[in-house]
Amino acid sequence: MRRTRWTPAVALLTVVVLAGCGTESSPAPSALPPDPNTSSTPSSNGVTPTGTPLTLATGLHSPWSVVRLSSGTALISERDTAKIIEISADNIVRTIGTVPGVDHGGEGGLLGLAIVEHGDATTLFAYLTTASDNRIVRMSLRGEPGSYTVGQPKPILVGLEKAGNHNGGRIAIGPDEKLYATVGDAGNPDRAQDMTSLNGKILRMNLDGSTPDDNPYPDSLIYTLGHRNPQGIAWDSDGQLWASEFGQNTWDEFNRIIAGKNYGWPIVEGQEGRAGFVDPVVQWKTADASPSGLAFVHETFFMAALRGQRLWSIYTQDPLSSEPDATAWFSGEYGRLRDAIPGPNSTLWVLTNNTDGRGSPRDGDDRLLQITLAAPHEG
Repeated sequence: MRRTRWTPAVALLTVVVLAGCGTESSPAPSALPPDPNTSSTPSSNGVTPTGTPLTLATGLHSPWSVVRLSSGTALISERDTAKIIEISADNIVRTIGTVPGVDHGGEGGLLGLAIVEHGDATTLFAYLTTASDNRIVRMSLRGEPGSYTVGQPKPILVGLEKAGNHNGGRIAIGPDEKLYATVGDAGNPDRAQDMTSLNGKILRMNLDGSTPDDNPYPDSLIYTLGHRNPQGIAWDSDGQLWASEFGQNTWDEFNRIIAGKNYGWPIVEGQEGRAGFVDPVVQWKTADASPSGLAFVHETFFMAALRGQRLWSIYTQDPLSSEPDATAWFSGEYGRLRDAIPGPNSTLWVLTNNTDGRGSPRDGDDRLLQITLAAPHEG
């Protein structure tokens, strides 16, 4: 662990074939029993990881996003295989579907997931790469835990530019019940400042893909602009949106997202104090971060770092009047980290990302980890 203050179950395989996909022949991921000692005392001033992370599932291939259902089930997207993996509350791991039309290449493939549960109806949203674009689709989630299936995907947003890198791909449902999406510049920095392009932006939309009436730009899904490759979004306890973003060669960023604002790329990278652009609240050298997923738990942000191979905790307090604390955890212990979400009972769930061609796989990779959180000790 390094503390730094910065300036400004038993495996079960079931395949649901979508759009003519064949029978799966790859080995199933496996899951291990849950840790019964997962409770912790949250703090209004933030929490820290404690103890040794518990491995909930192993044998995942290029996992990208994880979401939790009220049933206790987790769903994981695999970028390169286009599979959706179910991990049930009793730790049965199975493939519930392979999303058709996904065209993996470079950093593209099956990326972010988001879930909406409304009565007996559950809808799964996915951000994915096809042969011609990046797009967002919605699918019905059918059945019960242990026997879920997914319906045919229906596009709600198409035509986002794709590339071998900078595809963005994180989606999440906000406290306002709107769908937010991070979209990278797809390798063309000028798109980030181009209001006729949805690339290099954070988007906000209704759940059918239409434009909310109260978006900052009339008849536009654009919520903020000037982004290079944002891959993490989360809301704090006040409903304020934050995002993590890959920089170019100098600074990775943690940004407070304000509707209609410009975050500077490619004109500005990191904290420059230039008029007309919003500076990041925290910045890191790219070797220390390359940030992806972002979670908020008990007044603490947790940011998964790929190249940095560590988990960052960020205590914002009042970002307008005090300097945030950023602390590194598990540096190098689990390799590249792709996603982080709140887990049950004051825990954090983290996806490793060592099997996508850029990491060094370890025995059991990739895996889903559960990290116990506790209030920091005084003294």
